[in-house]
Amino acid sequence: MGKFELYSASRINGVIKKAEAAFLEWKNLDRSERADYLKNVAEVLRRRKNDLGKIITMEMGKVIKESVSEIEKCIWAFEYFALNAGEFLEQEVVETDAKKSYIEFVPRGVLLSIMPWNFPFWQAVHCCAPALAGGNVVLLKHSSYVPMCALELERIFSDAKFPEGVYQTLLIDGPTAESLISRKEINAVSLTGSVSAGQKVAQACGKNMKKVVLELGGSDPFIILSDADIEEAARTGVASRFQNAGQSCIAAKRFIVEESVAEEFTRKFVEIASGLKVGDPMDMNTDIGPLVREQHIELLEKHVRDALSGGAKAILEGGRLDRKGAF
Repeated sequence: MGKFELYSASRINGVIKKAEAAFLEWKNLDRSERADYLKNVAEVLRRRKNDLGKIITMEMGKVIKESVSEIEKCIWAFEYFALNAGEFLEQEVVETDAKKSYIEFVPRGVLLSIMPWNFPFWQAVHCCAPALAGGNVVLLKHSSYVPMCALELERIFSDAKFPEGVYQTLLIDGPTAESLISRKEINAVSLTGSVSAGQKVAQACGKNMKKVVLELGGSDPFIILSDADIEEAARTGVASRFQNAGQSCIAAKRFIVEESVAEEFTRKFVEIASGLKVGDPMDMNTDIGPLVREQHIELLEKHVRDALSGGAKAILEGGRLDRKGAF
């Protein structure tokens, strides 16, 4: 896989200064010009989607069919904002007692994007596509689990002929990222991650009066009522719970089932889940690959032990597999 060194203080300074200089030109481009750049990124992604999917799978274990699908979703995002950003950024006239009142959307500046490993391309793209379309520039601090994806994202923008400095990657740790929030060059922060990480970033942004967007963890309920199509509900529920080997903030975490259909839903859910194939994530027929790290297996085992000790009943056996990798 390779080893990656964290950026030195001087290199970090150089990247930030480059972003600050790039913003001065990028923000003044016509919206249609910025849209053309976004279309270029979409084309690079389309041309390289299979290779990029393999990089995701190699680095964090997502099955290849989901990795390629993730790249396709990124293509859609860039094309969507290329097509619609002009309309989104139009002035909005507001009726007041003044002669003329309106809301105007102006670029904010350098955005620090702090993103997680579980959807290594999509998480970065769903943050940067609208930000870039709006005239901002982006610095990506990606998870330390996915440095190859982080560097590949930067390379994609270079291949799409973006002006130098508009989108850059910083290979830095969490404390270093937090320390950058106070710098005058950083104008806003977007974080997707854990509640604990969000608390630290929110505190730093509040202290320094920086705009911040936080997308944190959830415990999403999947609700099945008696008039549901039980086959479809079970199939969708299995897909939601097991996508990305369950490593998804929007996965179904709790199933709340109306009593009259609970037994039927449970039986169908177990039947479908039993058919999922665990194995080589590079195989297009595999449904579940390895977890991202060994310690995630230990965490999962702890959750199962806690549930069983609390009175839960295991109706589909699972557990650590006797094979190489975090299966």
